[in-house]
Amino acid sequence: MKLSMKKLALVTAIAVVPFGAYADELETLGAMHQTNNPVDWPTIPQTGPKADQVRQNLKKIKLPPGFHIDLYALVPDARHIAVGPQGIVTFVGTRKTKVWAVTDRSRGGVADEVKEFAPTLPKKIPNGACFSKDGFLYVVEQNRVVEYPAAEFFYESPDVVPNAIVPEGKLIPKEEESYNHTARPCRIGPDNKLYIQLGQPYNVPPKEKLDLYHKTGMMGIIRMDRDGKNREVYATGLRNAVGMDFNPKDKTLWTNDNQVDGMGDEQPPGEMNRVAKAGLDFGFPWYGGGHTRTNEYKNDTPPAGVVFPEVEQAAHAADLGLLFYTGTMFPAKYHGAIFSTQHGSWNRTVPVGARVLVTFLKQDGHVAGPSQPFAEGWNDNGYYLGRPVDVAQLHDGSILVSDDLVGALYRIWYDGK
Repeated sequence: MKLSMKKLALVTAIAVVPFGAYADELETLGAMHQTNNPVDWPTIPQTGPKADQVRQNLKKIKLPPGFHIDLYALVPDARHIAVGPQGIVTFVGTRKTKVWAVTDRSRGGVADEVKEFAPTLPKKIPNGACFSKDGFLYVVEQNRVVEYPAAEFFYESPDVVPNAIVPEGKLIPKEEESYNHTARPCRIGPDNKLYIQLGQPYNVPPKEKLDLYHKTGMMGIIRMDRDGKNREVYATGLRNAVGMDFNPKDKTLWTNDNQVDGMGDEQPPGEMNRVAKAGLDFGFPWYGGGHTRTNEYKNDTPPAGVVFPEVEQAAHAADLGLLFYTGTMFPAKYHGAIFSTQHGSWNRTVPVGARVLVTFLKQDGHVAGPSQPFAEGWNDNGYYLGRPVDVAQLHDGSILVSDDLVGALYRIWYDGK
């Protein structure tokens, strides 16, 4: 996919407009015109008492020997992370109205600038963010997908060229918009298609919704061409899949899924799933997590060929971000392993999660055993010092972990000391 001169054009005015001005702002920016509404465009302070306290809290985090963790950036409401392919800037989505641009200009392992990305374009829950290898940033909002050509180079302007490859109101049926399960993580696959996870709004959906959800890809993963065409349902039977990545060795897609609430502290388990091909069904809502049947569908016959999880995780730990490690900084045992996050439970009498896990694979591409704790200590006897969301890899082989409770990115690196 080549960049056109139209998409690469820059404009320089700073503006904030009402959220309802979706179409107007897209048309204005897409035509390379200025929005002409001045607004303050501050950066987020990276020093002071909050930064000091966050670093103090990080002293409680336990890591394997030779690993270290520190504050990379203060990023309000930080959720899913997209590291630019040129290593210039990292974009961070939120469940509110902003996407943040995070820059480490000195390449010192600590960000020195955090500011809002594309502030002149209103956004609604721009949680999902992902890059193509050729530099296109995709931001998946609650009900829209926007492509930003060359965002890594043009983020310095408050006006950037957007392209709504899925227009507002066309990602999911408008009547299915909800405050619940609105995360929309994305990835560009080995086939150069855009993959998007779509949750459904219920704890367990009513039966009259199932046909609609299967048709639209809610309760699953969809894929499409990078221009929004040829949309199809790639996987189904996932209650609220959040976090996915492709195994670079065998090209399989792996995804976390969040299980049904209200079934007790110890059931059902969370899931890490291996999507070996298109068209697989992972069992929800007949199964609420693992092999545990839901109360609502326990008397109904599940579909044939349901695929059960590769790993059953702790119940209600809220497994989110997922990353295949492709760097060389970490010791060899971690090469090709999966790093994933657990956001931490909200509906459990004894909270679990709020940590980073590592999962090792066998040569055949399946897991070698249960996931193991890698970084933990944010769950301080049920009192959260932080809630990890996503994990991403920097170009030096270190990894970033986002935290939407603290509003921060953490960097984990290895030096053997």
